[in-house]
Amino acid sequence: MSAPHDTGSGPGRVVVAIYAVLATAATFRSGVQILRDLQEAPLAYLLSAVAAVVYVVATVALAKGGRWRPVAWAAVTTELVGVVVVGVLSVTRTDLFPDATVWSGFGQGYGYVPAVLPVLGLWWLRRTGPREDRAAR
Repeated sequence: MSAPHDTGSGPGRVVVAIYAVLATAATFRSGVQILRDLQEAPLAYLLSAVAAVVYVVATVALAKGGRWRPVAWAAVTTELVGVVVVGVLSVTRTDLFPDATVWSGFGQGYGYVPAVLPVLGLWWLRRTGPREDRAAR
């Protein structure tokens, strides 16, 4: 079996860079919200912190590639599920979210990048997988 292509090289650098920007933004946003206003919207602010952790893990795993690929798959898949679940709940159960999370409204506050990025990340992971895996698809 051939080794997988490096997920953090070539066009993957752009994917990693976008993840790094979102990781930074979500980390600072959730940190400020939790330290200053946790009692106002605990679910929203803690979900933003979870999103931050997911983005940090995805950034590192995508940048490292190789043995980190399973971690990248898990992080990016978790991100996609989170964006969909929180996106739906934030639209249908507004009472749960008195303030926005990173994933509220499918990432509306971040230009919908959180909704598009996991799809791009999963595509990139699949595209850079071992040759045998790509041929079998």
